[in-house]
Amino acid sequence: MIFRTFYQSPLGQISLLADEESLLGLYFVGQAYYERGFESFQLLNQEVTPHQEAKLWLDAYFAGRQPDPSQLRLAPHGTAFQHRVWSALAAIPYGQTTTYGKLATELNCKSAQAIGSAVGKNPLSIIVPCHRVLGADGSLTGYAGGLERKAMLLELEK
Repeated sequence: MIFRTFYQSPLGQISLLADEESLLGLYFVGQAYYERGFESFQLLNQEVTPHQEAKLWLDAYFAGRQPDPSQLRLAPHGTAFQHRVWSALAAIPYGQTTTYGKLATELNCKSAQAIGSAVGKNPLSIIVPCHRVLGADGSLTGYAGGLERKAMLLELEK
């Protein structure tokens, strides 16, 4: 069973997907790749414990308190390569940024575009901080939730 509930953030409504044990997805409603991979599931609109934990985490995050993502039980669905990239994203400290190229170098991947594709398909936006990845020149590029939200998330973390 996959359960869905919604969270009203300062940046718009967020869909939270979970099973009974773990958070599976966090998506801004209408973003690119919205609820990707869950199209064939019947989503039950019922709040479960992982949703409640995620909502508390998001409350703390949007209040500027730097909550620890390791407090959450996360189980994103993806390929082995995507999981490597998402683990690297999770290691980017709060308030800091990196580039797609630097991530490619760290992960011994010859393609910053492949890194960008995996970053864009991150199903746990904000918690797995894909918004902390910038273009080679430091520009805001490629955020499934929209560049305006990316800018606002980075500003929140200053």
